[in-house]
Amino acid sequence: METETLNIIGGGMAGSEAAWQAANMGVRVVIHEMRPKVETFAHRTSNLAEMVCSNSFRSDDDERNAVGLLHWEMGAADGIIMETARAHRLPAGGALAVDRDLFSEAVTAKVLAHPLISVSYEEVTELPSEGKWIIATGPLTSGALAESIRATTGADALAFFDAIAPIVYADSVDMSVAWMQSRYDKGETEEEQTAYMNCPMDREQYEAFIDALLAAEKAEFHEGETAGYFDGCLPIEVIAERGRESLRFGPMKPVGLTNPHAEKKPYAVVQLRRDNKLGTLYNIVGFQTKMKYGAQSTVFKMIPGLHEARFARLGGIHRNTFINSPTLLDEQMRLRSHPNIRFAGQITGVEGYVESAAMGLLAGRMAAAELLGQDVPPPPPETAMGALITHITGGADAKTFQPMNVNFGLFPPIDAKGGRRGRKDRYKAYTDRAKEAFQAWLS
Repeated sequence: METETLNIIGGGMAGSEAAWQAANMGVRVVIHEMRPKVETFAHRTSNLAEMVCSNSFRSDDDERNAVGLLHWEMGAADGIIMETARAHRLPAGGALAVDRDLFSEAVTAKVLAHPLISVSYEEVTELPSEGKWIIATGPLTSGALAESIRATTGADALAFFDAIAPIVYADSVDMSVAWMQSRYDKGETEEEQTAYMNCPMDREQYEAFIDALLAAEKAEFHEGETAGYFDGCLPIEVIAERGRESLRFGPMKPVGLTNPHAEKKPYAVVQLRRDNKLGTLYNIVGFQTKMKYGAQSTVFKMIPGLHEARFARLGGIHRNTFINSPTLLDEQMRLRSHPNIRFAGQITGVEGYVESAAMGLLAGRMAAAELLGQDVPPPPPETAMGALITHITGGADAKTFQPMNVNFGLFPPIDAKGGRRGRKDRYKAYTDRAKEAFQAWLS
């Protein structure tokens, strides 16, 4: 008897990963993707798993960083997102950054070539009442489907705003002012240790930059929209409004860097990270913004080294939709009121590419197992995936639920025998314990 088909709405990181996992378990999958018929303001292509914000999957350190541990777990589970990211990685110090176009093209090709996966290009506007479904529509869920989710769940889907950082053409940066160096010279190779462009500011330049940032014309919000930002993606002008020194202790911190062009230490530093394999594009790290385009060009050209910068893309801001998962989802990521529907990815209230793809991985495996008459329990809370799913399906306070990146604060505490461990040792203990538990869960 042929197994029922699994339907997935959304072909982003989570949808692509969910489809890959389910199909590799022997289940037929249809991905429903509305692009390119229905476009979003943030996407540029019709590719699956397109990266619209940053080109970085963040830290790749699987021994002392929770994100790096999540990379490791996804690799151990034969995840398509991690496998493809590693094949298209760019130098980025200790981070895993990729050429975004080559990455999404490769994911698309692999998914389309899978004999059990097909893609249907149309917009789904209502939550389906029959069949097995995964909703992985991400932060840019279409208005009609978001309305259907709201009506079905009886709970307000929450909204906040994600901001996009500008991208600069590398050959327009003045390298007699800027220099190449990763913070604290991180990385194994020289290429890794020189993965970032650094633009230094003295105090006077910094103060003038802050003045211009605060005075710049900002994009208006539409009626009924509120600016509830996620802290990990704050627009730089919002950070600056919190205090004139805030940026110097945030994305513009001058530590771990040595300017070869000057003896005096910089007061602040703007970093740019490589955005494509050719090294022709760099994004301004942490510079998400809601300034209007004209103002962005003027203000960012005040940065030393960027006075003649040409922008491949200016910054922007967009609405992000997510559900109150602690009240709505069970531990299998199913909608309690409609158990034929699972949610996965950023719409569940995880934040970031890696976290979204990881929740897709789990939803795909759980849905496939259910269709095959098997039972896949969630990974143990000691693992990175387990910590995340535990958080969103009940570990978080539903009243104050906000999107969350993976971090060691979500893991059960380590019993630190023999006094307080150093932070590095403690994190290593977390990852050692997690890897053992994840291997056991996989087998």
